Amino acid sequence: MNKKTGLIHAVAGVALVLAAHAAEAAQLVIAQVAPLSGLEAIQGRAYSAGLQLAFTNANKAGGAGGHTFTLVRKDDGGRPEDTLSATTQVLADSKPIALAGYFGNRSIAGLVKSGILEKEKIALVGYRTTEIRPDVPYLYSVRAGLRDEINKIAEHLVTVGITRLGLFHEDGPGAAALTAAVDEIAKRTGATITARATYPAGTARVSPAIDTFLKTPPQAIIMLATGSAAAGFIEQYRLAGGAAQLFAQSGADIEQLAQRLGEETMQGIAIAQVTPSPYKISGRLAKEFADTVAKTPNLEVPPSYAMMEGYIAGKVIVEAVRRMGAKASREGFVAALEGMDSYDLGGYRVGFKPGMRSGSKFVELSIVTGAGKIRQ
Repeated sequence: MNKKTGLIHAVAGVALVLAAHAAEAAQLVIAQVAPLSGLEAIQGRAYSAGLQLAFTNANKAGGAGGHTFTLVRKDDGGRPEDTLSATTQVLADSKPIALAGYFGNRSIAGLVKSGILEKEKIALVGYRTTEIRPDVPYLYSVRAGLRDEINKIAEHLVTVGITRLGLFHEDGPGAAALTAAVDEIAKRTGATITARATYPAGTARVSPAIDTFLKTPPQAIIMLATGSAAAGFIEQYRLAGGAAQLFAQSGADIEQLAQRLGEETMQGIAIAQVTPSPYKISGRLAKEFADTVAKTPNLEVPPSYAMMEGYIAGKVIVEAVRRMGAKASREGFVAALEGMDSYDLGGYRVGFKPGMRSGSKFVELSIVTGAGKIRQ
């Protein structure tokens, strides 16, 4: 075989390899079933917008491992029964490689209980709840857990001499584990829960809780509630003359609060945040997010912490696909997630391993100023 023939064969071999990789590469579907309407629609749509920003960036850069990304969304209206049926439908219709951006205690609990994640061998990357969930296979959080948020709030309060606390949270199957965790953290930090009140799951009916805290006034109230329930509680509590300091978990999105509450009512509210701020440049991730938002016309909703969280979830998905390689499969995607020990997104690290699927420990407290702005 002469040199010319050998060169032709070599080129042909490279072409065959490239063709094989091209055949394996694909447009991958990521499916989101979330409240795109209803009480939590602002946050559901913001999370979705964040996911899309990350996927658009990846696609413009040529994808990951040769794969590009398509986001398919379905609206469950915040109804748990619709979450499962919509998930079943999107799995059958769109064949996604992963799920992302789910919301709600009962929705997540129903999904896990149904066994559909294990049956389909599909990962859910990124979700929001107001309860403490155990680590289970196929369920991956890209944010700090609620226990971390409560701990941050309690430690801050004790540091400034506030030890008589109220607890406001959603009633439901996860309430016992939640209150046990709060009691344990309070005991360890030297605080006491002097008043407790709940609201019905899946609602924003908070009036009975207001009466409880007015009758037994604590120094501060920890609100472990959805954005809509937190907004209703803050509004009614302040109108009724309640004077305790109010501390909310990260689900109380400032954009959702601002749509309902005036600046005077919001002033002084503290919110635990589990992502870098979307409003200032504090690191490489925040700058990348801000630059992406600035280059994106006609955003569905304004930038927010929920959008930043969706953006983080999207970047984690893209990185897992990159590590998975050219041959796309749900099993390969899960294996890539399980091996993602410490992925640095630019000042925010996410890591998973078998038995540890809460990917971050990042928590900081923000205060709403008199101008209705966030101050770290």
